[in-house]
Amino acid sequence: MSAARRCGPPRALTGLFVWHLPKPAVRQMPCKFMHCCGVVNKRWITFQHLNFLKRMYVTQYNKDLSQQAKPKSDPVAPPFLEKKHLGQEKTVIREIRPVSPLHPPSSETLNRNEFKAVNSAAVVEDLATAVGAESKEEKQWKEMKLQLDDLPGILARLSKIKLTALVVSTASAGFAMAPVPFDLTCFLLTSIGTGLASCAANSINQFFEVPFDSNMNRTKNRPLVRGQISPLLAVSFAASCAVPGIALLTLGVNPLTGALGAFNIFLYTCCYTPMKRMSIINTWVGAVVGAIPPIMGWTAATGSLDAGALLLGGILYSWQFPHFNALSWGLREDYSRGGYCMMSVTHPAMCRRVALRHCLALIGLSTVAPILDVTTWNFPLISLPINLYISYLGFRFYRDADRSSSRKLFFCSLWHLPMLLLLMLTYNGAESLLLFF
Repeated sequence: MSAARRCGPPRALTGLFVWHLPKPAVRQMPCKFMHCCGVVNKRWITFQHLNFLKRMYVTQYNKDLSQQAKPKSDPVAPPFLEKKHLGQEKTVIREIRPVSPLHPPSSETLNRNEFKAVNSAAVVEDLATAVGAESKEEKQWKEMKLQLDDLPGILARLSKIKLTALVVSTASAGFAMAPVPFDLTCFLLTSIGTGLASCAANSINQFFEVPFDSNMNRTKNRPLVRGQISPLLAVSFAASCAVPGIALLTLGVNPLTGALGAFNIFLYTCCYTPMKRMSIINTWVGAVVGAIPPIMGWTAATGSLDAGALLLGGILYSWQFPHFNALSWGLREDYSRGGYCMMSVTHPAMCRRVALRHCLALIGLSTVAPILDVTTWNFPLISLPINLYISYLGFRFYRDADRSSSRKLFFCSLWHLPMLLLLMLTYNGAESLLLFF
């Protein structure tokens, strides 16, 4: 420690440190020199360390400078040149005439486009809001105000006036073909009573099928589905038709015809209507319902249930299968959506087969008519072409199984039945040959 205290300050040379000692300690220099070299190697920093630290500092300092660098500012014009530049700018402005640009600047165009887009978006939003409000109002329940001028048309659609007209025409044909003298009063009472019974049955049918008719495109515009009349009014109308209709048939014609009318209303409303959603047997039950009106016409004229009445009922029974099966084939999606169990939906092969079978049955029934003394033998011969034609269309429907063939068969059935009944009426008990020739 005494030697260290006597040592003077060090002087740095390149790569090492040299200690200057006083003269009295010269003798101890070798030992002290070795000791100082050991201390320098362990504790002191050499010049290489300082040089490395210098390079690190310079590198870090340059990095900070590069990060803090700012873009060069525009050179400032000397004061004595400012007036000169201003004069040049003024002269340029005087020489160039202001011209309105042909196209607006891009910024203005963008602003206009944005303004138009905002306006169009606002218009679309207003329209969407209006449409949404209208749709919401349409979906809400509204009280339908019944106009007295619209009531006859609504009641006509409720009673299925076209179907009722077909029922009355078949009952009239049965009355006319009965082998008894023609009674006009009885004929009118029969027609009115049958029509009222049909209106009552159709109205009750629509009353029961409102939730199912609303799912079908074919029946979604019916009066009860649209709410044009109340269910109470529909039931009241059905009762006001059924009671006087059955009373006319029972009291004005005969009890047998009245009983057939009441049974037909029950069969159509309480058996056929609920069975449409349960089993395909509903088609056969509906065919029985359609076969009863000509029987009612026959019994109204004769007062008895004869073989001729059963023949007329059989013709109407067989005719309904090609008619309805062809109609239901084009409405399979509707019937399936409404939840109705129809042959065209669940048993398509049977639907076509049954239609063809009853088309051929019409030929056999027409042949039986002269045997039962309902018509002459000319009727089977004259009716053979139209029966063969509907049978041919029934075969086409059975073979092709498409909408085109079913449509042709359906439209053929619309004119086939009136033509067949007219031929039966024409050759009913006549001894002559062709009446038209």
